[in-house]
Amino acid sequence: MAVKEITNLEFGKMVQTAAAKLTQQAKFINSLNVFPVPDGDTGTNMSMSMASGAKYEREATSLNVGDLAAALAKGLLMGARGNSGVILSQIFRGFAKDVEGKKSLSVEEFVHAYAAGAQTAYKAVMKPTEGTILTVVRESAQAGINDIENGNDQDIVAVMKDILDAGQAALKKTPELLAVLKEVGVVDSGGQGLVFVLQGFYDALIGKESTEQPDSAQIDEMINVKHHQSAQGKLNPEDIKYGYCTQMMVRLGRGKQVDRKFDYDTFYNYLAKLGDSLLVINDDEVVRVHVHTEHPGKVLSWGQEFGDLQTVKVDNMRWQQEEIMEHDDQQDDEESSETPVERAKEQAAKNPETAVIAVVAGEGVAKLYKGMGVTTIISGGQTMNPSIEDLADAIANSGAKQALVLPNNGNIFMAADQAAQVSDIPVAIVHSKSIAQGLTALLEYNPDASLQENHDNMEANCVNVKSGEVTIAVRDTKLNGREIKKNDYMGIVDGEITNTNPDVQTASIDMVKKMLDEDSEVVTILFGQDGNKATAEKIRDAVLDADDELDVQIYEGDQPVYPYLISVE
Repeated sequence: MAVKEITNLEFGKMVQTAAAKLTQQAKFINSLNVFPVPDGDTGTNMSMSMASGAKYEREATSLNVGDLAAALAKGLLMGARGNSGVILSQIFRGFAKDVEGKKSLSVEEFVHAYAAGAQTAYKAVMKPTEGTILTVVRESAQAGINDIENGNDQDIVAVMKDILDAGQAALKKTPELLAVLKEVGVVDSGGQGLVFVLQGFYDALIGKESTEQPDSAQIDEMINVKHHQSAQGKLNPEDIKYGYCTQMMVRLGRGKQVDRKFDYDTFYNYLAKLGDSLLVINDDEVVRVHVHTEHPGKVLSWGQEFGDLQTVKVDNMRWQQEEIMEHDDQQDDEESSETPVERAKEQAAKNPETAVIAVVAGEGVAKLYKGMGVTTIISGGQTMNPSIEDLADAIANSGAKQALVLPNNGNIFMAADQAAQVSDIPVAIVHSKSIAQGLTALLEYNPDASLQENHDNMEANCVNVKSGEVTIAVRDTKLNGREIKKNDYMGIVDGEITNTNPDVQTASIDMVKKMLDEDSEVVTILFGQDGNKATAEKIRDAVLDADDELDVQIYEGDQPVYPYLISVE
């Protein structure tokens, strides 16, 4: 029997099944990472992003597909992690805009909405690259359009199968479009993730819904893990301006205390005066609120003037901070200095004019960044990309009038750009691709300069450093003509594998020697959780044997994944 329209029931099943499919296949998607390093996180990013979208869709109470699509898009956007997650969120942002106000979707309306999502995704990427998720979404959307143009618009199941088949065919072609995929022998990981989404849609339409969907507690854990750490960093609990994270869902027009007709601006503006980190999402029946405030009672009472309270959640963030966060030792201000770094540190202690926000992994690395004037640390990086919401919350909670963000990872650029767009204060993104680039950029930070001047100077300084990473291969592969064996250590310089060796010390020394040239002056070695100071000192000795005029510095970074991070300036 043909399915001629998608109602709220079908749409909900499609979204939830797709989210479950991504969760089940996350490890497989991660394994498609081109580099054989233990940091492949495309599957993790896409599954957590879709889980956030599915959670929003599931909790929405509207019976209109247009509203459910808007909830999905909102949840995806706020939970988006990594470039793959952000692109996925843009696909469904375009989809939601196209179906706005629709109660159900005909076959043609669904196809055109999916095609609109493909266009939105392409527009969101500054330099679209074929052989990626973009190719898969474009060619699968075109298959649907072809069906409509050929008059095959009476059965969404048949059309969805054509869309899925085209997506799988496009995925198989990705190695032919990207040489690096062909050399390694894998398909694009982001494209594979989208195919699993399409498979989930198709499975739901034919009644093959997943029975292994993550429950609400699992999704909450996935979405919120380390969130409190990301947003608050190492903040003293007493420095939290608004101490209560208050959330509520209000059923509009219901309840005994209702005396107002809902108006978004009126509702929003009152809450904006009570705190920050405000998020208000509504449809005709429900409004959801998230706000950090000192007066949770006033927030709840305000909600009751418009409807009854369906769900309420209030968390004491100061108490959470005391229980969860480790207290950093306070820096003693024993010496005065007129350098930009010292002026930045002094200003950061007084609710800064400019917040300097950095994404780093490892307590030692975080301390280095704080010593360079960073005011807010977001815990993250490879394998743990912060979401757009994490970044936006860090900006909002900074208490500053403007912000500079150092993502320190190319896979976080898109999420940072999106967070900047939804922030209430001016935000500039310094496109630092590594921990080393971020540290070098900070040398140019001047708290007395304008936001644009700091951005331009810091971004320009990023290119003055070579970034080296040493990590272990998790599989056999061949890349750029180089045979790589599982459990060998690899030297990766500015994204390119330069050498391998079974011994981590030898691999590190070989890598840093390749980084040195006649202009080299400073070498910085950060040893991580799987490294140690003794080996770092042997690496330093080898570097000095090669050039005894170099200044070699060693720090405990405590970073995961990479036993040694080495930079050369």
